[in-house]
Amino acid sequence: MPTKAPNRVVVHPIVLLSVVDHFHRLSKTGNEKRVVGILLGSWRKDTVDIATSFAVPFDEDERDPTVWFLDHDYLENMAAMFRKVNSRERIVGWYHTGPKLHWNDIFIHELVGKYCNNPILVIVGAKVQDVGLPTDAYYAVEDVHDDGTPTTKTFEHVASEIGAEESEEVGVEHLLRDIQDKTVGTLSQHITAQLQALQGLATHLEGIRDYLAKVASKELPINHTILYHLQDIFNLLPNLKLEQFTTSFAVKTNDQMLVIYLASLIRSVIALHNLISNKIANREAEKQEGKAGKREGETGKEGGDKKAPQGGDKDKKEGGDKKEGSDKDSIAAKGSAKK
Repeated sequence: MPTKAPNRVVVHPIVLLSVVDHFHRLSKTGNEKRVVGILLGSWRKDTVDIATSFAVPFDEDERDPTVWFLDHDYLENMAAMFRKVNSRERIVGWYHTGPKLHWNDIFIHELVGKYCNNPILVIVGAKVQDVGLPTDAYYAVEDVHDDGTPTTKTFEHVASEIGAEESEEVGVEHLLRDIQDKTVGTLSQHITAQLQALQGLATHLEGIRDYLAKVASKELPINHTILYHLQDIFNLLPNLKLEQFTTSFAVKTNDQMLVIYLASLIRSVIALHNLISNKIANREAEKQEGKAGKREGETGKEGGDKKAPQGGDKDKKEGGDKKEGSDKDSIAAKGSAKK
C-alpha cells in the first residue's frame, strides 16, 4: 500500500447504504451520536477505491473529547473475516457520520493507522441534504510550525466521488424505482436534477467568494495552489464578447423559444378544440333529452284519448237504464190512479 498522499477517493454505493443503515439502526435505540466504522478497499496508483465497510462499536464523552472508546478486538475479528471472503480488500481507512471534523479525530486516525499505511477518513452525511455529495474525504499530513515547536498532524481535504460498477448501478436503479414518486414525470425529475446542480454550483461559487474575501482581508494566508486552480477555472470560462459566440447563443436561444412557442400554440388549439367538442356534445345530449320528453308526452296523451270514450259509453248506458226505470214507475202510478 503506497504511503504517498491520494489524489482522489472513490466511494461505492454499498458503502453509503451500509453507513446509513448503521446510523439509523442506532438512532432507533435513542443514540443520536455519530457512528464509526472501517473502510475496506484497495489502492489504484494515486486513487483509493472504497468497496465496502463494516461498523465498529464506538463511544465517546461529549463533555471530554479526550475520552473515547473503540473496540479493537471486534475490528480485528471483522477484518480477518472480510479478508477470508475477499483477500483483495484491505483496510484503507475509517468513516464517521460527522457532520464535521471532531477534535479527537486525529487520535482515532492514528489508531486506525496501526492497521494500514496512510489511512483515509471519510465523513458521510447520513441525513438528507439537497445540495452536494454526502461524502468528504481527508488524509493526515504533518503540520510544520515556523516557531520551532514540534510538528503536529492535521487533516488535508482530498477530492471524493461516487463510483459504481455495472452490477451496482443496476441495484441502485432498482432501489430508486421504489423510492421515486410514480406520479412525477421524467421532465419534472430532469428539471429537479438541473436545479440541484445549479444550487450546488452556487454553493461552490459562494465558497470561492468567501475564501478570496478572507485572503484579501488577510484573515487567511495566500495559498498559491488554490490560486492556480482558480486561474485555470477563469481561463476555461468562455469569452462572451466574441461575435461568433453571441450569434450562436442567440440562434440557439431563438430555436428553443420557437419550440416553446409552438408547443404553447398547439396546446391552446387542442384545448379550444376540446372545449368546442364538449359544447357540441352537450347540445346533442340536450336535444336527445328534449325529443325523448316529447315522445313520452305524446304517448301519454294518446293513452288518455283512448280511455275517455269507454267511460262515456258506460255513462250513457247507465243513464238509459235509469230512464227506463222512471218510465215504468210512471205507468204503474197511472194504473193505480184509474183503479
